[in-house]
Amino acid sequence: MSSKISVAAPKLSGAEKAYVNEALDSTWISSRGPFIERFESAVAEMAGTRHAIACNNGTTSLHLALAAMGLGPGDEVIIPALTYIATANCVRYCGATPVLVDNDPRTFNIDPAAIEAAITPRTRGVMVVHLYGQSADMTPILALTDRLGLWVLEDAAEAHGARYNGRSVGGMGRCGSFSFFGNKIVTTGGGGGVTTADDDLGAPMRMLGGQGM
Repeated sequence: MSSKISVAAPKLSGAEKAYVNEALDSTWISSRGPFIERFESAVAEMAGTRHAIACNNGTTSLHLALAAMGLGPGDEVIIPALTYIATANCVRYCGATPVLVDNDPRTFNIDPAAIEAAITPRTRGVMVVHLYGQSADMTPILALTDRLGLWVLEDAAEAHGARYNGRSVGGMGRCGSFSFFGNKIVTTGGGGGVTTADDDLGAPMRMLGGQGM
């Protein structure tokens, strides 16, 4: 077989060109401006959260969430073994240790039973990855983390708009993360976003994203 099957191809058949030209004419093309504000509001609405902070990519959005939650050296974060390397890299950026656990072969998502078996006194939280657009089994995960006082960070890079028992991914944990890379369900060419309903995290993540400005 010599045919090529693309993982994904962006569909740019709407008003993208008009919006790009409008942004160019306004000179608001980076960091702030009406398009970014509208986009953040739309992402927050999609996730069902009060805050959404746009950033340069999905990896940065994960890093922002972990940094704002105070992750540091000596801490551990449980992550699924089947994921993109950014999930583990962001934990290491904070000086913490990613602890890989098995995925459920029926769903390819993190196995809730494997999470509990991997918890140690150093565990700070669980990074759930909603792989290939399918939500992880959040009910047992949230019950476990709530009982033990651990946070959940949802890596929803591939799952824009997915729902679990009526709730949107990116809005069930303490923070959620989205990617808007060219091969994602919603794309801005590049970019990412972090979501939270926690007012105590929204402002610090925005400050860190702007390097304190």
